[in-house]
Amino acid sequence: CKIKGFLDRPYSWEKLADILKVFWFYRNPVSEYVFEHWQEDAFFGYQYLNGFNPVLIQKCTALPENFPVTQEMVAGFLGESTSLQEELQRGSIYIADYKLLEDIPTTKVNGHQQYIAAPLCLLHQKPSGEVVPLAIQLSQHPGPESPIFLPSDSEWLWTLAKTWVRNSEFHLHEVTSHLLRAHLLAEVFAVATQRQLPMCHPLYKLLIPHIRFSIHIDVLARTFLISPGGAIATGRRGLAELLRKALENLTYTTLCFPDDIQERGVASLQNYYYKDDGLKIWAAIESFVSGIVTIYYQTSLSVQSDHELQAWVGEIFAKGFLGRQASGIPSALGTMAELTKYLTMVIFTCSAYHAAVNAGQFELAAFMPNYPSSMRKPPPRNKAKVTLKQFLDTIPEMNTTSLILSVLWVLRNEDRDMRPLGTYPEEHFTEHGPKQLMAAFQDRLAEISREIKERNRSLSLSYNYMYPPNIENSTAI
Repeated sequence: CKIKGFLDRPYSWEKLADILKVFWFYRNPVSEYVFEHWQEDAFFGYQYLNGFNPVLIQKCTALPENFPVTQEMVAGFLGESTSLQEELQRGSIYIADYKLLEDIPTTKVNGHQQYIAAPLCLLHQKPSGEVVPLAIQLSQHPGPESPIFLPSDSEWLWTLAKTWVRNSEFHLHEVTSHLLRAHLLAEVFAVATQRQLPMCHPLYKLLIPHIRFSIHIDVLARTFLISPGGAIATGRRGLAELLRKALENLTYTTLCFPDDIQERGVASLQNYYYKDDGLKIWAAIESFVSGIVTIYYQTSLSVQSDHELQAWVGEIFAKGFLGRQASGIPSALGTMAELTKYLTMVIFTCSAYHAAVNAGQFELAAFMPNYPSSMRKPPPRNKAKVTLKQFLDTIPEMNTTSLILSVLWVLRNEDRDMRPLGTYPEEHFTEHGPKQLMAAFQDRLAEISREIKERNRSLSLSYNYMYPPNIENSTAI
């Protein structure tokens, strides 16, 4: 009811401030911050670290051949006492590559063709800790019709280039980081658990709280969100193609949080609260899981000879990852350490990881230009000056904005029956040992919560997406 009228208006917004009227009833410090700072380079960079898709940024030690950024282009933004090559060697240059979006088909919205870019974005962490964009190329193929956009370009041209990147972020986040890695994988784990592990199995008892409602929520998603039609530029065909490409590129290293941090080269990235909080929560889950494994599996042989466990792992490999050996996903487990890591990955994915990529969607996207779902004109092919009206005629129109924000509002609504990470009201385990481990797990999560609250006191924008009381035990929303 609150957006009545806007859903019937397939027109451009007349001014940016009008966008606030769609969801005027929901304001919080984050959404207010977004409106005030969305055009700032520092906030653009901040979202790579602590937004709702903090998994893309990676260290850049040498520029890709298809991204010919020169020292002359960026000299004015690095400072006088350094150079691009020096910063590359120092490890302060990072990159976001949206290559997966190349050649993804698009659909029509309101009868008009939509467009997708596959940009490259170069970022620099300044001595102050701020991460800012240095250069943006809106395709994977440099040339006269694919210029490199810079912070020195005219205001709305540079803003448009950054907004194209944010639109690419929308597609990669919603389809790969969120739908595939959180929801569809959680469903794979849930189905395999229900099929292969009997209720009396200790791993069933360990996992069942972490797959609660996962199948149900995905049925709802397939029925209402990713059914034919809608306002997402890829359409159903493009979404399926992007999912296929993303699954081909998904690896076990990516799913194991500490390994992913190392592989992307972001262990030393400052102010990366997703990393800091995530490593603590991974370690807490791992310690809990290790204790459970030690109780029920005394040797590697006992792991290898558990045929129900091996059938569970094998089904996930065959059905969830299509038997793709290159993924590095285990098709069998041989040691207690391997089992501990695998179970930690499953629980972390269904709980903390999903919270990190889901919780901030609405508040960071409520001001739509920060997270546009579609673009109505093709990416700029030159550096001609862009006006505010041209910008408004490129980003989603009124009814598309309203529709997408309605969806994100549903996704961010907390479940009234939420069960925070580490709470186990069903008590599937009745033995003393597992109960002791649960209590220790809860104590460690409480300690992490206190550390996050203390850290957030000194921040202008708090990071709460991995705050344990806000993390659901399972992918349930």
